[in-house]
Amino acid sequence: MSEMTSWQERDVEHIWHPCSQMKDYETLPPIVVDHGKGVWLYDITGKKYLDIISSWWANLLGHSNEKINEAIKEQLDKLEHVIFANFTHKPAITLAEKLVEILPKGLNKIHFNDNGSAAIECALKMCFQYYLQTGKPKKKYFMCLTEGYHGETIGALSVGAVDLYTKLYAPMMMKTFPIEAPDCYRCPYAENRDNCSAHCIERAKKVFEEKADETCALILELLLQGSAVMRIYPPIYLKKIRELCDKYDVKLIADEIATGFGRTGKMFACNHADISPDVVCLSKGLTGGYMPMSATCVTDEIYDAFYADYNEGKAFLHSHTYAGNPLGCAAALAVQKILREDNILEKARENAAYLTERMEAAFLPHKNVGEVRHIGLVHAVEIVADKETKVSLDGKKRTGYAIYKRALSKGLLLRPLGDVLYFNPPLVISKDELDFAIKTMKEAMDEIL
Repeated sequence: MSEMTSWQERDVEHIWHPCSQMKDYETLPPIVVDHGKGVWLYDITGKKYLDIISSWWANLLGHSNEKINEAIKEQLDKLEHVIFANFTHKPAITLAEKLVEILPKGLNKIHFNDNGSAAIECALKMCFQYYLQTGKPKKKYFMCLTEGYHGETIGALSVGAVDLYTKLYAPMMMKTFPIEAPDCYRCPYAENRDNCSAHCIERAKKVFEEKADETCALILELLLQGSAVMRIYPPIYLKKIRELCDKYDVKLIADEIATGFGRTGKMFACNHADISPDVVCLSKGLTGGYMPMSATCVTDEIYDAFYADYNEGKAFLHSHTYAGNPLGCAAALAVQKILREDNILEKARENAAYLTERMEAAFLPHKNVGEVRHIGLVHAVEIVADKETKVSLDGKKRTGYAIYKRALSKGLLLRPLGDVLYFNPPLVISKDELDFAIKTMKEAMDEIL
């Protein structure tokens, strides 16, 4: 028995992996990773894999980034963790200041948590309690976009709408008001994503007219609906959503967990539309993918509604054991320093333009590729049965999964969403590494389709 096989058998004996059908592991056992460097992962046999999906969109600046490593090591010798109620520490204070500097105008208060779903739960509870404490208790429900995804705790699932994750748990979930999301690839108004006036906002207007008096907040992923097979919609839609929220006194919760810190080509996706949400949720790239950490960032207006004597019952009693963890703060501060000093976003934008040109040339001629869509370095290839009708492939055939397995054997880590294959690489990826990813994915597609 090889060393790899031995470790794989020990893994499946006890570990239940996330977002997996464990029976698949009978034919594709888990790959045991030994170390990572830059955009590459190396298994215990020495084989390397290009991590084109940033290990679930979290790894922002490459694996084993020396500057982040050193920041965590330095902090580890000072303070590893401390209760964050009535105690604080310099890394948390400094990080809050740095975040306020780069966030959209008006987001002045930071509530730390330990993962993306927790940041969403925090935001939902804040908005619900805000209206309860400002004399509008009827405003207690949430609007959300269809095909949205915000995490997998019950509150986060409730404001999501991807059946794969939510359908089974519907009896446990809270009431929401769904708004049909933009689908620019299959636009019913026959508009173009890059040159449209967002006629589909009419769907949102109707829900606001009917339900705004019962709604405390609208939550949405900004410009990129990740789990909804990487749907991308234009900034004008977001601007019109902000206008509706202002008109009807509904708070806007921006889920920037997957889009923050340069993923879309700007620091935050909301920068594309030049809007300021009432709440912004951050995680993933916040620590460069190093440490579990998140932040829920809010306006003074929301914060002030909770500011009172403790016995008035207005405190926000939402806490996580590892909130404000010093090691996570140290990693996040290192990320901010690198982004400020190393021109990372400028280099990423240059490589994004290069990637768009190369991917369109490589994949659009393919008989089964319907669209190559992109924002920043995020690029998605939608595989269809027919280019003209845009009819999807038969999902039961799991074509995307078959391509994933083939690409993995060639050293490329994809993670398809149905029959949509996508790149969401670390911002530090090079053109040569992008070329390898394109070449390898094309080879895998040609062998399967």
